[in-house]
This record gives sequence, C-alpha cells and structure tokens, in this order.
Amino acid sequence: MPISASFKNNFLLNANTGYKVNVTHHAIFWLVYFLFNFLRWGSYYNDYLYSFKANLLGFPIHMSLTYFTVYVLIPTFIYKRKYILFSISLIATIFVMVIIKYELTYFLISNNVWPEGPEETTSLNTNYVIVMMLGELYVISFGVAIKITIDWLRERQLAANLAKSNLETELRFLRSQISPHFFFNTLNNIYSLSLEKSENTPETILKLSDLMRYLLYETKEKRQSLNKEIKFIKNYLDLERIRYNKKLDLNFDVKGNTKGKKIAPMLLIHFIENGFKHGASKNIGNVKINIKLKIEEEFLYFKMSNTLPQKISQNNLNEAGGIGLENVEKRLKLGYKPEEYDLRIFEADGAYNVHLKLKLL
Repeated sequence: MPISASFKNNFLLNANTGYKVNVTHHAIFWLVYFLFNFLRWGSYYNDYLYSFKANLLGFPIHMSLTYFTVYVLIPTFIYKRKYILFSISLIATIFVMVIIKYELTYFLISNNVWPEGPEETTSLNTNYVIVMMLGELYVISFGVAIKITIDWLRERQLAANLAKSNLETELRFLRSQISPHFFFNTLNNIYSLSLEKSENTPETILKLSDLMRYLLYETKEKRQSLNKEIKFIKNYLDLERIRYNKKLDLNFDVKGNTKGKKIAPMLLIHFIENGFKHGASKNIGNVKINIKLKIEEEFLYFKMSNTLPQKISQNNLNEAGGIGLENVEKRLKLGYKPEEYDLRIFEADGAYNVHLKLKLL
C-alpha cells in the first residue's frame, strides 16, 4: 500500500528535529551526576565508601521520582491543567520515597541516617523528612527542566520545519498555477495563427515544445539559472513576435553578468504576459513593449513598460491587477525576504510600468 504524502511529511518533520534523547544520553547524565555526588559527599564525610553506598542507594530513588514525574505525573495532570492534583500527587510520592530511603539507609548502611544533619539522626523526624523531600524536589526539578528544554527545542524545530514545509507547498502550488495559465495563452496564439493559415504555425509549435520542456522539467527547484530563465523569456517573446508581426514594437535588452546567478523560476514571465495581455491584445494599432534586465553585483533590475489600451474601461483597470500579478507578489513575499526585493507597478506617460529590484543568488 502506498504511503500518503501527508504521512511522509509528518514523519520527516518528526524525524528531522535534531533533538533526540536516547538511552545513552540518560545513562551518561545519571553517571555524571552520580560521580559528582559521590565525590562531593565523600569529601564532605571524608568517607568515600559511605558516600558510594549512600549514593548507590539513593540514586534509584532519584531516578524513579524523576521519571515518574516526567512521564506520569506531568502528562496526567499538568497537560490537563490539574495543578492542585499534580502538587498533591508529587508531594505524596516524594514523601513515600523519603520513608523508603530512611528505612533502607537505616537497615543497610547506618543507624545514623543523616550524617550531614545538625545532630545524629536514628529515628524519623520532621526536620529529616522536610530536608530530604526538598533534596528530592531539587533533583526532580533539575530533570524536569532538562526535559522541558528539550521538548521546547523539539517543538520549536518542528514548528520551523512545518512552516518551511507549508511555505514550499504553497510556492509549488503557486508555480503550478503558472503552467496551465501560460499554456492556455500560448495555445490561443497558435489557434489564432492557424485560423490565419500562417506559415509561422510550425515554428510556433516548436517554440511551444521548448517552452513546455522547460516548464515540465526545469522549474521544480526553488531557484533556477538566470540564463535559462532569460532563454525561456526569449522563446516566449519570439512567439509573441510571430503572433503580432509588424504591429509589435518589442525591445528586449539584457545587461550585466548573468553567469552563475539564480532566480525563482517563472517569476518575470508574469509581468511580461501581463504586458501582452493588457497592452498588445487590447490595442487596435501598434503597441510598444520595452523590457530591460540589468544585473549589478547581486541584484537584478527588471524594468518593463507597455502601451496602455487605447480604450481603458473599468474592467481593464480591474484586470490589470489580475490573478497573475497577485500570484507573483505572493511568490515574492514567500520566496524572498522584504529587504531582498522591491516591486513598483505604476502608470506614467500612457504606459503601464513594472520596476522590480531583486536579489539574486
């Protein structure tokens, strides 16, 4: 049975957090803590054998309390916001463990169960119980703090992975919207040529084949070679030249070093398509379209202007924004940081203008 994409994504999100704690980590933590206490109290008592025995007896109690709190009490009460029940259960558990510790120490190690206390302690008393409970609470707090920190780091990484996954999914979706829209426009062009029985129809079909190959196989990555993207734009412009023939005054100019530069695929074509859709196709007479790409260091400066329709209706104005421009603006926001691009769209001197400054990789 095939595994669903959502299951794969969830598995990867959980598997790649980078904050994994296994048995080895637990063993190292308790071993280091044991050695620290053994040396500390051995030096204090000036009796390392007694310290070894006392810690050997006490550490199973420390570990039991810590794991019971972390894996039983906290999920049962804290996650359900039952704080009073948690407090009562924790205090009761620690109290029981202190009684067990007292009995084991008395019968297995020494009658004086509290050698570091203010006086010799051979019986259970209030001071002993309070101090021992506070000591156990300290150990539990230390363990819980580590667990909470690891969980917080894991959740933060999961959230970051999920946000990244959602971002990439949305970007793929936005890019996928381009292909049908683009093919629809280009097929319309070919249809128009076929109606005119133009001799350019076969050449147009070949150009479309090249464009399809690029769209299908070379636009899946987050960033594409700027040279390939420019070649794609040139092929598209060749198709438009064939379609409009002498009616179109088209200038396409590229300046600067494009080698090794990368850009989000199918980003600039939206503006160019929009120029033909709302410029050339809406004009009865000749139309002028200027497209300039200038590369300076790590930035691309894209400028485009197209003649406004001779008859501007309210519908034309509404269309000028269009789904295409909304799409590209959203892709810019998702794929680039605010300081990595600057987009301005405006009308001036009877032309529709697009100015885009974009950081290249």
